[in-house]
Amino acid sequence: MNASPPSPGSLSLAFVEELFRRFLEEPTSVDPSWRAYFEAELAGSPSGAAPPRVGPATPPRSLFDPAPPQGGASEVSEAVALQDRVDQLIRAYRVRGHLIARVDPLGRPHALPLVGQAKTAPPDTPPRQPELEPDFYGLTEADLDRTVSSRTIAGTSGRHTIRQILERLRNTYCRSIGVQFMHIDNLAVKNWLQARMEATENRLHLDRATQHRILQKLTDAVIFEEFIQKKYIGAKRFSLEGSESLIPLLDLTIEKAGEDGLDEIVLAMAHRGRLNVLANIMGKSPSKIFAEFEDRDFELYIGRGDVKYHLGWSYDRPTASGRPVHLSLCFNPSHLEFVSPVSLGRVRAKQDVRGDARREKVLGVVIHGDAAFAGQGVVQEVFNLSEVDAYRTGGTIHVIVNNQIGFTTCPDEGRSSLYATDVARMLQIPIFHVNGEDPEAVAQVVRLAMDFRRTFRKDVVIDMYGYRRHGHNEGDEPAFTQPAMYKAIRARKSVREGYLEHLLKLGDITREEADALAWARREELNEELSTARRFDFHVAPDDGQGRWSAYSGGFERDLPEAETAIDPDRFQRLMAAMTRLPEGFQPHPKIQRFLDRRKKMAAGELPLDWATAEALALASLAEEGHRVRFAGQDTGRGTFSQRNAILHDVRGNGTKWIPLQHLTDDQAPVEIVNSPLSEVGVLGYEYGYSLDMPDGLTIWEAQFGDFCNVAQVLIDQFISSAEDKWRRLSGLVMLLPHGFEGQGPEHSSARLERFLSLAAEENIQVVNASTPAQYFHLLRRQILRRWRKPLIVMSPKSLLRHPRCVSPIEEITSGRFRRVLPDTGAGPTDQVRRVLLCSGKIYYELLEHREKLGRQDVAILRLEQLYPLRLERIDEVLAVYPDQVGVLWIQEEPENMGAWRYLKAIFGHRMLDRHPFTGIYRQASASPATGSARSHRIEQNAVLDLAFAGM
Repeated sequence: MNASPPSPGSLSLAFVEELFRRFLEEPTSVDPSWRAYFEAELAGSPSGAAPPRVGPATPPRSLFDPAPPQGGASEVSEAVALQDRVDQLIRAYRVRGHLIARVDPLGRPHALPLVGQAKTAPPDTPPRQPELEPDFYGLTEADLDRTVSSRTIAGTSGRHTIRQILERLRNTYCRSIGVQFMHIDNLAVKNWLQARMEATENRLHLDRATQHRILQKLTDAVIFEEFIQKKYIGAKRFSLEGSESLIPLLDLTIEKAGEDGLDEIVLAMAHRGRLNVLANIMGKSPSKIFAEFEDRDFELYIGRGDVKYHLGWSYDRPTASGRPVHLSLCFNPSHLEFVSPVSLGRVRAKQDVRGDARREKVLGVVIHGDAAFAGQGVVQEVFNLSEVDAYRTGGTIHVIVNNQIGFTTCPDEGRSSLYATDVARMLQIPIFHVNGEDPEAVAQVVRLAMDFRRTFRKDVVIDMYGYRRHGHNEGDEPAFTQPAMYKAIRARKSVREGYLEHLLKLGDITREEADALAWARREELNEELSTARRFDFHVAPDDGQGRWSAYSGGFERDLPEAETAIDPDRFQRLMAAMTRLPEGFQPHPKIQRFLDRRKKMAAGELPLDWATAEALALASLAEEGHRVRFAGQDTGRGTFSQRNAILHDVRGNGTKWIPLQHLTDDQAPVEIVNSPLSEVGVLGYEYGYSLDMPDGLTIWEAQFGDFCNVAQVLIDQFISSAEDKWRRLSGLVMLLPHGFEGQGPEHSSARLERFLSLAAEENIQVVNASTPAQYFHLLRRQILRRWRKPLIVMSPKSLLRHPRCVSPIEEITSGRFRRVLPDTGAGPTDQVRRVLLCSGKIYYELLEHREKLGRQDVAILRLEQLYPLRLERIDEVLAVYPDQVGVLWIQEEPENMGAWRYLKAIFGHRMLDRHPFTGIYRQASASPATGSARSHRIEQNAVLDLAFAGM
C-alpha cells in the first residue's frame, strides 16, 4: 500500500526514512515518484530526480534543490535531515525574527527575557531566542558553511551556505525592521509579504533626491520644535522631538498616495506632534500657529474654541507625481483614540460621495500613541469594523508613534502584551515594527504598507519606535519617574543629525549644504513669527467650505421652516414601492401580514403606524436625491420587530430584499446597516460619516437608549461641542428608545437629562415626538432645512404598536413638525382648571386616565421639542387658557432625571409669568427605574393619580 505523501511543509526526516526503509524491503510499496528518486540516488544517477512535489497543486517553492545530493541511502537521509533543519530555522526567523530586531533607538530589548534567563546582560543586548540560534536545530559551526537549498527564500535560487542564508534572514527580519505576519492564514498574502521583504532584505534603495527629501523633512521637523522651544519657553506644545521621523513617514505616504492615484487622505492623530504635522505636512502657515501662541485675538474665543494642539486643517498638497492630494486633518479632543472611528467614517463618506465603491481614491491614516493604542478599547472596535462591508474603507494605515511610555507609565505597567500593537493581530494584517532613527527603514515600511493596502485593501500597522525627549508636556520633569530612560535620551543626538552623518559617509551631501538647509528653515520661521506679531495680523475663524458652504449652524431663529409634507399621489407611489416584492420572493408569513397591513394603510383603511411613517420619510428623502445611511444594532429588523426594512426569503436561500433600495431608478442610495455590538466605534463612525455628508440623512440607532452612555465620550467631546470648539457642523440623528415600561433600570431611560444638560447655544436638538406624523416631518425637516445640528430623538418602544399612536394620511400630506401639540379632547378652554404638560409616551397614559376619571377640566399639552425651546410656541398654546391656571409638568422619570430640573431652571415657579408651575415625578433616585414589574405599575399609577389629584 503506497504512502500518502504529506504537503511539502510537513516533510521530515522520520517520514523520509520510513519511506526509504519500505522501499528497500519492497520497491513497489512506495509511490512511483518516490521510487524513482530513491533508485536514482542509489544508482548515483545524475538524472536530477527530486523528491516528489505533493499536494493538490505544485507549491511555489520546493523544499529541496532540483538537483538532489548524490550518494547512498545514508547520504540521502543526512541531506534531507539537514535541509529539514534549515527550513525550520528559516521559518523561525519569519515567525520570531522581530523579537531580536533592533527597533528601539535607545538600544533596549523589546522582547521579554525567557524564564531562567539572566537579566544581567548589557542593556543593548536582546534576550537570546533559542529558536533563532542554529544550535537549536543541531547545526554546528562547521555546518554553517555547508551548502543547502535556498529556494524557499524569495529572491534567491540554487544553493547557498547556511551562513549566507542566516545573514539574509537577519538582514530581512532583525535589523531596523521587525515584522509580524506569520499569523496571517492566507498563504497568498504571506507569500506576497515574504517575496517583497526577502527579495530586498527589507531595504529600500533610495535615490539621492529621496535621501535629500528625507533630510529636508527631518530638518523641518527638528528646527520647528527648536524654534518654538526658544520663542515660547515653557509653553505646552506636545513636542515631536524623539520621533521626528513621523514627518518624512507622512511625507512619503502622501507621495506614494499620489503615485497610486489617490485623491484624498483623511488623517487623525492625538496632540503629540500635531503642531509639527500642521506646519510641515498639512500646509498650515507657521504664522497662524505662532499667532495662536501669541493669543491676541482672545476676545473672539470667549466661551468657545480649543487649544492649538487639538485643531484640524485641510490642504491641497502637490506631489512629485504631479497629482495633488487633498489632506484633511481631523479635529480631536484630548481623548486620544476616540477620533479613530470618526476619521474612518469621514473616509467612507468621501468615498461614497465620489462613487468610489472600490475604495481606491480616499485613504485613512490614523496616528496613535503606544499607550493609548494598547489601553483604549475603541482601537479594538475600529479594527473589528474594518472588514465589515458596511464600514469597509479599503484599508487604513495605522501609525503608532511609540514613545515607549504613557505619561509616566512604563509599558510593563500599561499593558499585558509584549507589543503595544498586539490587539491588531486580531486581523489578518502585517505589523511592521521599525526603528524611527533609521529613516530609510521607515521609507521601506511606508512603501510596503502602501503597496499592501493597495493590493489587498486591508489595514496595515506601522509601529515606529522613538522616544519622548521631554516629559508628557514641556513643563514636566520625566526624570522623576524614569531616570535611567531619560539619562539615555539626553545623551542622544537628534534623528536628523544621525541621518546626516549617514549621508555624509556616503558623500551625497556636505555639512555646509545641510547647515544651509537648517539656516533657511530658521529664516522662514523668523519671517513667519514677524508676520504673526504684526498688529494687523489676525487669524480668521475657519468656517465650513466646499460641500458645507450651503449649510449653516448658529441660531435658527431667522431661518425659514421647511415644507415637509408630500402630496397624495407621491404618498401612494412610495407606499406601493415599499410593499412590492420581486417575483418568486417568499417572505415569512408574519412579514407578509406586515406588508398587507401597509397596503391597507396606503388605501386609507388603516392609519399609519410609527414604522410606516419612518419608512415614508426615508423613502421620500431618497427619492429627492438625499442619501440615507441608517445604522445600529438590529436596525434592519428593529429592536422591537417593528421596522423590517431588510426582508429575507423564508426558504433560507440567502435572498434579501430591501424595498427602500427599489423605489425609483434614479433614487439616492439607501443603506440599512446592522452594526456590530458596539456603541463607541459605531457612533463615532456614523458621526464622522455625517461630517462629510451634509446633504444626506445619517442615523444611528441604539438598541436601547440606555446603552448610549457607553459612547458618552463621543456625545460630550464631539457631537454636542464640535461646533463650539471647532466650528464643525453635523446633521447626525440619534434614535434612543426611551420609556418606563417595567423593563428595569437598564431598559427604561436614554438619560434625557444628560442631553438637556449639554444643551446650550442651540448646539443640538432634543425631541420626544409622540405621533408617527410628527416623526415623519421631523426626519424630513432635518434634511430639508439648511440648518445642521445633531438631532437627539427619544424614540418609542411600546408606542410602536399602541393603537392610539397612529396618524391619518392627511397629517403626512399636509402640515409640518410642531414643537408643541395642543389638547384636542378637553372641555371648553375657559373651564379648564389644570394644564398637564408632558412629553412622549406618558401622554397616552394621561389621556386614558383622564377618560377613566371623566375629567374634561384638565388639558394635556405635549412638549415635542425640548431643545431648542421656543417659549413663544408654548405661549401660543397656553394663551387659550385663563391666567393663573396651574401648569404641571408630568414625567415618568425620577425627580433628578428627565426634563423636570431643566424646565424648572427656565420657568421657576411661574410659567411665562402667568401660570403657577410645578411637577409630578418619581422620587429622586440613583437608578432610573425599578427592576420589579409590579413596583413599576404602582409607581406609574401614583404619577398618574397625582396628575389629577388635589382639584
